[in-house]
Amino acid sequence: MTEPLLCVENLVKHYREGAHTIHAVNGISFEIYPGEAVGLVGESGCGKTTTARCILRLEEPTGGRILFNGENLTALSAGQVRALRRHFQMVFQDAHESLNPRFTVRRTLHEPLLLHGLFRDESQLYEAVERVNLEREHLRRYPAQLSGGQKQRVGVARAIMTHPQFVVLDEPTSSLDMSLRIHVIALLRRLQRELNMAYLFISHDLSTVRHLCDRVLVMYLGRIVEMGPVEQVFSRPTHVYTRALLSAIPIPDPTVKRERILLKGETPSPRELRPGCSLQDRCPYVADECLRPVPFYDLGRGHQAACRLAKEGIQAVPTQARDGDSEGNLR
Repeated sequence: MTEPLLCVENLVKHYREGAHTIHAVNGISFEIYPGEAVGLVGESGCGKTTTARCILRLEEPTGGRILFNGENLTALSAGQVRALRRHFQMVFQDAHESLNPRFTVRRTLHEPLLLHGLFRDESQLYEAVERVNLEREHLRRYPAQLSGGQKQRVGVARAIMTHPQFVVLDEPTSSLDMSLRIHVIALLRRLQRELNMAYLFISHDLSTVRHLCDRVLVMYLGRIVEMGPVEQVFSRPTHVYTRALLSAIPIPDPTVKRERILLKGETPSPRELRPGCSLQDRCPYVADECLRPVPFYDLGRGHQAACRLAKEGIQAVPTQARDGDSEGNLR
């Protein structure tokens, strides 16, 4: 069996804020295999970007291990990690902010090759811009001379310059309109196939995750609450939080009715780390056992959920609900 490219083991990231501790990431574990696209979804502030930055050692984890190709990144010095960066890269959410305004596109793409001793000749730069559907003449331009979609494609080109094995995509289409978003997603799918890269795709856009990813991780308040193959999780969501997220996806067919699942109250402050299910204060199905640590229950085919509903075999009806039926009803 293929060994995982990335293993995240009990990752923890806490911040100090005056006399308080912010529990941003609280003991999450998952694996990503070569050539696999994994989506990481959840509301703003749940810890998605912090998870990604810790994986790439852009921030130092508080605890846990991160294994990349079997090597423990958390045990390496900053210099040792820098030497490995050609193998893992990141496409940032705000392409405008992530590009140096003083660098032309040529210099932006040349820098990672020069840093890792991989530059041979200009043909590498020509190939890179053409691969992301830009013209060679764009190499002379500065970020201020590019459109939003062009900036994002330059960010993608920069990330793949060193032919990495693993790329984190942090909301890469959130600032683009729908037509540009479709083109960028198609580009990312094509590049993944051509270069056999593994993706961690962070997004609020669940429809895009379903289209692009093989597996999905659902995150709430610093914890993963459900994970599994995309079609399995989307068609048979078990954790109440997953079902609430999926119920918000628009359905283009006006004849299909689906009940919107609205969780009560507000998301608790990450200053307080409570045992048990993170959703215990907002879930309509909370029970005493939800107040204690909840293990992952196996639903088959790699689908797991940290919810008592999974243990009891209570499932949600399929996402494409029948007319008059409700996705929020429990069976």
